[in-house]
Amino acid sequence: MTTVEKISGCRVKLSFAVPAEQFENAMNKAYLQNRGKINVPGFRKGKAPRHIIEQMYGKYVFVEDALDVVFPEVYSAAIEENELRPVGQPSMVDMGEYKRGEEMTFAIEVDVRPEVELGEYKGLSVEVEPKHEVEDEEVDERIQQELKDAARTIDVTDRTVDYNDTVNLDYAGSVDGVAFQGGTAQGQTLVIGSGQFIPGFEEQMVGMAIGEERDLQVKFPEQYHSEELAGKDAVFHVKVNSITYTEVPELDDDFAQDKGFDTVDEYRADVRAQLEKRAQRNYDVTVENALIEAAAANATVEIPESMIQEQVSYILRDMEYRMMMQGMNMDMFLQYTGQTREQLAAQYHDQGEQRCKIELTLEAIRKAEAVEPTEEAVDAQIAQQAERMGREVEEFRASLTDEQRSYLTDTAAIQMVCDLLKAGATVTEKVAEEAPAEETAAEETDAE
Repeated sequence: MTTVEKISGCRVKLSFAVPAEQFENAMNKAYLQNRGKINVPGFRKGKAPRHIIEQMYGKYVFVEDALDVVFPEVYSAAIEENELRPVGQPSMVDMGEYKRGEEMTFAIEVDVRPEVELGEYKGLSVEVEPKHEVEDEEVDERIQQELKDAARTIDVTDRTVDYNDTVNLDYAGSVDGVAFQGGTAQGQTLVIGSGQFIPGFEEQMVGMAIGEERDLQVKFPEQYHSEELAGKDAVFHVKVNSITYTEVPELDDDFAQDKGFDTVDEYRADVRAQLEKRAQRNYDVTVENALIEAAAANATVEIPESMIQEQVSYILRDMEYRMMMQGMNMDMFLQYTGQTREQLAAQYHDQGEQRCKIELTLEAIRKAEAVEPTEEAVDAQIAQQAERMGREVEEFRASLTDEQRSYLTDTAAIQMVCDLLKAGATVTEKVAEEAPAEETAAEETDAE
């Protein structure tokens, strides 16, 4: 038997009374699991009867382990029966005395997903940044990047080193005939004209052939990072191993046709359309976020600390993943910033709490409005995700696990809630503030 007592808006107390027979079975299981660890004089290890062990160590010797045996079953049943949604781990707050042949009582407390008291969420008014307008320069930048992405690396066999070539070389540097630390390398890659090496080095390699060796006379800068080499004359003996260059395609109709268009103008128009589509999508997300935050600000909810800490953990894991992508890790970051992980987590407490409130508010609106995603809405999410991943829709759909499809179903429901918020909302765009008259006059005077 289980009773539920609400302690607060986000915490409950569950009191259990486990029937004597059920708990006695759990005690026997605990005895069988542990008897091999207990030494009893006169018995081989693991062969002492339960009552002998209880006489030596007390009748409670197996009670905690018996609770571990019985708890998962009775706890799951209580959660399901009372339709509770726990967050965080339960904690024991009370345990009755064990008496053989009698029911065993104990109580736990656990945080549960709180109920939200919704405020206004329809007909909201929000102010957002204006939608980004795509400029010609952005279109040109995107096209130049796509040209670079389509570039080919070509091996050179019939000419000598020239500017913009990529050279693979060996080199050995010396000052007054003595090699210096860090001045020798093999298989080094260098783009001629990049300024990667000290002045004069790259220029003197122009005209060298594959396999050719040459002594380059150079002078280290006066402000060089190594004081031992600053301002010194040096000789680098170099050998060219290979020469390559990058061939970037011309922006012409042939390139446009490779991209699936008849002419450059059609290709350029499509690039602009894609940029404008992204700008519109970003603007829509900005509006939706503003409306969600406004609805959450109008809602009232008591959020359990365990739920906030779970969100903070998500934030820190995301940080750690992005650090890994940049060749760092959390330990390096903490050492560099002089923080502990606890101090870093504390900085994100408010953000974690806001994320929880937004999540709970969206869930409450979905429940209040009985929002259930249609097949069409789910299909739209599947198509969008497939597009983001560059995969065919049907192939992507077939690869989805039940968990992934459930996630996309929830995403579709959230989008329907966002559409509901937008339907009656008033959205205005922020206007850039004009400079004060005094400041404008000052600028004009300076210009004169």
